[in-house]
Amino acid sequence: MNIFPLDKFSYTFPSANDASPQGVVAYGGDLNPNRIIKAYMNGIFPWYNEGDPILWWSPNPRFVLFLEQLKVSKSLQKTIDKNIYEIKFDSNFNEVMTACATMPRNGQEKTWILPEIVEANEKLFEMGFAHSFEAYFEGELVGGGYGIVIGNIFCGQSMFAKKSDASKVAFYHLVQHLKEQGFILVDCQIPTPHLESLGAQPMLRKKFLEYVKEALKHPKDF
Repeated sequence: MNIFPLDKFSYTFPSANDASPQGVVAYGGDLNPNRIIKAYMNGIFPWYNEGDPILWWSPNPRFVLFLEQLKVSKSLQKTIDKNIYEIKFDSNFNEVMTACATMPRNGQEKTWILPEIVEANEKLFEMGFAHSFEAYFEGELVGGGYGIVIGNIFCGQSMFAKKSDASKVAFYHLVQHLKEQGFILVDCQIPTPHLESLGAQPMLRKKFLEYVKEALKHPKDF
């Protein structure tokens, strides 16, 4: 199967249903914010390593979390009830991205959140598409993450934690906030044990694309 090459003059993507068995839809192009938004509107997202061409993905299955299906363990609920973390949204987007990019992770020597990814998302934040959720302890940012809003779907990108359960508490409050605003699900993109423990589940790509198409008819304010 041939993977579709993109140029810098057209923001047209092939159908996500034509992705390779690994989930790659296209390569090349650039990280212009308008191209990124067009990708998300088609169920596609950029993900690549330093030195590689820009790769555009739509995995099958997709990993998603319906907001009503969030799982909260007893230990996590205890931490939430203690109210030790102050929760904020969109108050320090750049620092959240920097923390996500630099936080050491088991099994990962390098990060996919390259400087050009940071720059593109900062522009998306200024445009009102990208948002951060943040947990603070004694005034210090200790956990959280960021994502992109498409219609009534929050497309999660990355999370980090410097203190126990900080990112999970921030994510819990994100889900409550999204519920209040009328969102329906969080796109988690690919499975991780962390997200699975919170209730995320696989969804066939074809079904996910139907949700994206419908989501665009119901835009919500973050």
